[in-house]
Amino acid sequence: MTSDLRAPLQHQPVMTFEQILDKVRYEGVYPTRERAEAAVRLVLSGLGRQLTGDERVELAARLPFEAASILTAQIPDTQPLTGWAFVKDLAGRTGATLATTRWDTGSVLSTVATLAGPDLLTRILRHLPSGYALLFGRAELTQAA
Repeated sequence: MTSDLRAPLQHQPVMTFEQILDKVRYEGVYPTRERAEAAVRLVLSGLGRQLTGDERVELAARLPFEAASILTAQIPDTQPLTGWAFVKDLAGRTGATLATTRWDTGSVLSTVATLAGPDLLTRILRHLPSGYALLFGRAELTQAA
């Protein structure tokens, strides 16, 4: 009798951290890689304070080590923020304008959405309060009354 007790396959991220920075720099039209990295660190830290459970673990597994470390180093907030409150919170932490912070957030989260894939992203959006879909580059769907 043989048994198939293989260790679960670990997901290998499809992008390196440097590739994420390059993609965010291109998508966000940032003048330098350092500026793109600041946006990535800010937004992933903020997302780490909002995301919990299996979705947090699965997303971290799809990110390169450096990005996953930024996400998971944060302790989730006890009171989740709506998408707009999330942007305002990030702006308050940096002193940047709301418009700049919204741009940074969209530039980073659209890349995160690509790495997450459609199924995981749908599950993430189900667990976050309203307002995050647009930040991830998706239409915000609401149920008819």
